Amino acid sequence: MSENTCAVCDYPLDENRVAVTIGGRTVEVCCEECARKLREAERSA
Repeated sequence: MSENTCAVCDYPLDENRVAVTIGGRTVEVCCEECARKLREAERSA
């Protein structure tokens, strides 16, 4: 996975990217839906 793609779905990031902090690390995702999925995955882990 490249720095220029979503951490969840591997979609190319654009100016609408969303930064999410997971486990003390900030990752970028393409949209709020992917941000929600990432937060839910962290909570269930």
